Amino acid sequence: MPMSPIALERAKEIATEKNLKPGKVRGTTEIEFTRGTSPRVDVIDWPEFEAILNHKNLEIHEGGGFMKLMKKKE
Repeated sequence: MPMSPIALERAKEIATEKNLKPGKVRGTTEIEFTRGTSPRVDVIDWPEFEAILNHKNLEIHEGGGFMKLMKKKE
């Protein structure tokens, strides 16, 4: 199934449905969605997640029930 960009608000809805939280890989600026159980990923708040998305020029794509962070197309 093709993936399409979605708004952050939609990503928050999907994350809530799937019990996912915004996370940052410890010691880096890499972000991902997490269940909050990995020792390598710290749960962060949505404003920090959004700031990193914008700073790294990333957007959230969704398809087939999965979300993926990808570089914005120029």
